[in-house]
Amino acid sequence: MSFVPSVTRRLLLRRFAAGSSVFGTFMLPPAVRDAMAAKPHHPKHLAVPRHDAPGAKPPAPLVMLDPGHGGKDPGAIGFSGTYEKQVALATALELKRQLEADGRYRVALTRTRDIFIPLDDRVERAQRQGASLFVSMHADALTDHAVRGASVYTLAPRASDAQTAALARSENSADRFIGKQWQGMSPEVTQILASLVRQETRTDSGRIARTLVGSLDQDLPMLPNPERHAGFVVLKAADIPSVLVEMGFMSNPKDEAALRRPDHRRMVAEAMRRAVDGYFAGISHVANGYGPGIG
Repeated sequence: MSFVPSVTRRLLLRRFAAGSSVFGTFMLPPAVRDAMAAKPHHPKHLAVPRHDAPGAKPPAPLVMLDPGHGGKDPGAIGFSGTYEKQVALATALELKRQLEADGRYRVALTRTRDIFIPLDDRVERAQRQGASLFVSMHADALTDHAVRGASVYTLAPRASDAQTAALARSENSADRFIGKQWQGMSPEVTQILASLVRQETRTDSGRIARTLVGSLDQDLPMLPNPERHAGFVVLKAADIPSVLVEMGFMSNPKDEAALRRPDHRRMVAEAMRRAVDGYFAGISHVANGYGPGIG
């Protein structure tokens, strides 16, 4: 019997435990039920630590932070010459410091220095390490220099508006839903499991997006309708809740000036830390150890 990837299996079990209507709307085919019940094989890139000993504590959830751009790709360049890649990395490092302060999370970055990493590789790193949450951090640019404010994006086949579509194109959108872990499974099983996992991931991505918008709105100017969606490459992990945060715009002098200041970046990081706390607090009563990256 083909295996169900370990992360996928936990997602499905979590959804089942939560009483999702997904399982109430149709009867799973025998192949899917058998795949879920089968002992999972753990390919190296999806392997997670086992904690079978009595009283063993599961590992803290892993938050993967993705500072946009880097190396030969500077991202947007502000009026005074500020590079988006520098602002993104500096804020991600500050957020990492805050998230790790009380030991509640493990935190990794897709890059910790000024290097170029292809978009697909960023997603693959999060999947390989079993991330529970993926947060990509940016400060892009628009042709309209009057536009300023933060916004949060989740994945969708179509952009929520023309402005968002332009941002997605600038981030080099491409399609990448199903990875190597699905190879060898029958088309029927693959299609149904992929649909269930996507739905679970979309639900959790929407939850963290709403939490981020609410938290950022306490301290920062926001775009109108700041919760948006488009086909960003780095949001296309089918099994990891993912969001992209635009912390402001390098094309706006006020946003650029603010993001250059360490105190402002600390404030942005603090707002994002509150949102991460709220997100995990909200799902902890359902996850019961079955969330991706939670043993």
